[in-house]
Amino acid sequence: MTSQLYVLYEHASGYALFHVQEVEDIGALLPTVEKAITDFSLFASTVKLVAFSPFKSSTNALDNINAVSEGILHDDLKLFLQTNVPKNKKGNVQLGIGDTRISATIQEETGIKCSNIEVVAEILRGLRVHFPNMVKGLTMQAEAKAQLGLSHSYSRAKVKFNVNRADNMIIQSIALLDQLDKDINTFSMRVKEWYSYHFPELSKVCSDNYMYCKLAKLLGNRKSLPEDIEAKLEEVIMDSSKAQAILSASKMSMGMDVSPIDLINIESFCSRVISLTDYRKSLVEYLHKRMQSVAPNLSTLIGDVVGARLISHAGSLTSLAKYPASTVQILGAEKALFRALKSRGNTPKYGLIFHSTFIGRAGSKNKGRISRYLANKCSIASRIDCFTEHPNTVFGQKLRDQVEERLKFYESGEAPRKNADVMKEAVLEASAFVEAQKEEHDAINLDESMKKKKKKKRKTEPEVLNDEPEVKKTKADEEAAPVETKTPKSDKKKKKKREVSLNQSEVVMEDDAPKSEKKKKKKKSIVSDAVGDGSAEAELEEEKMVISGEKQSSIIQSEEPKSEKKKKKKKKDQQSEEINESVAEPESTPVTTETPKKKKKKDKSILSENAEQLEVEASATKKKKKKKNDASQAAGNDDVNNEEKKPKEEDINTSVINENGDVETKAKKKKKRKSLNESAVSEKGAEENVNAVKTKKKKKIVA
Repeated sequence: MTSQLYVLYEHASGYALFHVQEVEDIGALLPTVEKAITDFSLFASTVKLVAFSPFKSSTNALDNINAVSEGILHDDLKLFLQTNVPKNKKGNVQLGIGDTRISATIQEETGIKCSNIEVVAEILRGLRVHFPNMVKGLTMQAEAKAQLGLSHSYSRAKVKFNVNRADNMIIQSIALLDQLDKDINTFSMRVKEWYSYHFPELSKVCSDNYMYCKLAKLLGNRKSLPEDIEAKLEEVIMDSSKAQAILSASKMSMGMDVSPIDLINIESFCSRVISLTDYRKSLVEYLHKRMQSVAPNLSTLIGDVVGARLISHAGSLTSLAKYPASTVQILGAEKALFRALKSRGNTPKYGLIFHSTFIGRAGSKNKGRISRYLANKCSIASRIDCFTEHPNTVFGQKLRDQVEERLKFYESGEAPRKNADVMKEAVLEASAFVEAQKEEHDAINLDESMKKKKKKKRKTEPEVLNDEPEVKKTKADEEAAPVETKTPKSDKKKKKKREVSLNQSEVVMEDDAPKSEKKKKKKKSIVSDAVGDGSAEAELEEEKMVISGEKQSSIIQSEEPKSEKKKKKKKKDQQSEEINESVAEPESTPVTTETPKKKKKKDKSILSENAEQLEVEASATKKKKKKKNDASQAAGNDDVNNEEKKPKEEDINTSVINENGDVETKAKKKKKRKSLNESAVSEKGAEENVNAVKTKKKKKIVA
């Protein structure tokens, strides 16, 4: 019966399944595989790739490799094998696996037979060498990168490093603290020796090194002390008697004089020592915080400094937890132990534990006994701190109470409580403490979640609120729209007034034309009377062209910018004033009084539908005007006053619009006419020049 061999290769980039050549006896493959390891062509002929499943990401690769190393079948690997390995109906399919731990789980969950024979090991060796050549798209560089990245992430995952429980920081801080103690002591002794040449009595008054450095920096030269030195000394020492003693000693001192340069160096060195002592205080606070987070029970039992020294001497908190109580008792006294063993003398009773306050409080007979008992409690506290998931100070406080009771027992014989009873109480309190912490943590999480929800609501609510004002704005715009339509009406009225004033100005321009042009017009009118309809129609078309050109000019003027409009407004206002004067002049002179009627009648003839009626009316008006002109020339100036009284219809038709838009009454017109009649004689020469300029402008507009 032929057997089929498949090999599973777990690579850093993914899972690969290879099929080995069918042979009756699998053992016969061993020599061929050994030969083919060095030659890729031979190896490819014996081993062929069936399927390759790359990992989705680095985290997915780490999960799969962790599962393989722990003997757990990952879901990805299970799916890969079920889809690619054929079903073993006759029992002739075998799966070669290099790791024996996962072979049993694969066989249980998938039903595939697994084997770990020598041929599989040799094939895996060849796959490690030739794997990049057998998978398309995979290069040697990509393989190296995948292997390196996965190895780093795998090692990091295996080394479970918790930042909050890092005992390395405790080891470094306690070593630095011990070194600072030595350095501060040596530096302060150097300051005392240096400054005592100038002021030796200060060391007797103040024995503290830190305070001595502060006083040396403050005093300086004792012979030139300021007046307010006593108040400053009291602030530093916080004792008035010592301050007075220092002042009296400075006056009666037997020290030598000091140069300014030496004094500067002494003061700078004092400031350095002061800064080092301040840094030591901050380092002690840092050590206390780290001990409370890493080993809270040990620090409450024996103190921060002694507990940190035990951890640093043991190497780590875990190694200290693994030590027995007898070893914890003599940690730091190894030399004395080996000396006693060589000399067969008494072994040491305590090591670093000796710095604890409990041993100092005990009597000389009971120091060995209390040190052994304290070492036992220290080993228990270190194990609780190392292996608990929820660190707290409950067990450390109970253990400390037990040591206190043992000291009382040694002194007075009072029986202490049993260890079992104390531990039961501690377990109950610790569970309650953990539950309280969980409740606080849940409350904090709820507050954070509520805040996040509120923030989300705040983000969404303004959007809804902003929609309402937009609707209101649209309504307001709709309501305001008719108001805006009203404003153009006023503009239209103004434009109409301007057009009226322009038309009147054009009438004046026609009336002010030279006499030669008037004679030509008279001839044309006579010819039109003689010829008939054709000439009248031609004149009407010419007048329509003029009016259409004027309208186009008004439209162009409306489209011009505001600055030009303002200029043209001023010009129009001036023209309207001139029109008023020109309208008033016809009553003084017969020529100007008749020309506006002529123009108005022409305008009416243009607007009328029948051209024949217009021609008849024009001819009739011309004949009447000729008769009036002849009569006015004969009568002279006496007829002017009579003309002011006669034409009531003319006064109504020739009513002038002021600059403000108001219609002038008859009384106002009479006053103006009287004033104009007096000034008409003096202004005739100036008017002729103005009329000549206006005719030129009119020609340009018509063109």
